Amino acid sequence: MHKKKIGLFGGSFNPFHLAHLRLALTALEELSLDEVQLIPAGQPWQKQPLSVNAEHRLKMLKLAIKDYPKIRINTIELEREGPSYTIDTVSSLPKQHNYYWLMGSDQLNNFATWNDWQSILLYVQLVIVKRPHYDISPPPELLNELKKINKSLIFMNFDEIDLSSTEIRHKINQGEDVSNLIEAKVYQYIKQHGLYR
Repeated sequence: MHKKKIGLFGGSFNPFHLAHLRLALTALEELSLDEVQLIPAGQPWQKQPLSVNAEHRLKMLKLAIKDYPKIRINTIELEREGPSYTIDTVSSLPKQHNYYWLMGSDQLNNFATWNDWQSILLYVQLVIVKRPHYDISPPPELLNELKKINKSLIFMNFDEIDLSSTEIRHKINQGEDVSNLIEAKVYQYIKQHGLYR
């Protein structure tokens, strides 16, 4: 049986924007992946509660990736009760594939604070994507752990885009036009439902 190479890209996606899309498409190409699975967070344990419910975020995701058959949605975290821990997610994925966890350099810096982070490394290959204004300096304890299990980090070339969901929410709230930052169908949906106002 063909072992699939699957990229995993978790996030609040509140809302999903063009930098998210570019990142997924770049990963497909750079890492020769069979698919990228977007994993919308249910209740991120290190962040404030989300301003928009899971149903809206899921609908926006579906609209955003409609034309990209190799980008799929994995709702595993939305279906789980309580806080979303990455270890619970990666340990419950089908075992027959190879998984690549895509993360920004901002997340890399605090990876060693994640719940049971050492075990996460046994399930996935970490792929680091450079984010604007963040140093890429992996925590020493992470490097030691990787050495122990004979793994390393993959650094992915990605033209940095200085764009965040927070910034988009702020612009929408201020009544600014964000049509160049998110997919047209997603923008339409946001306006139609009065989100982020």
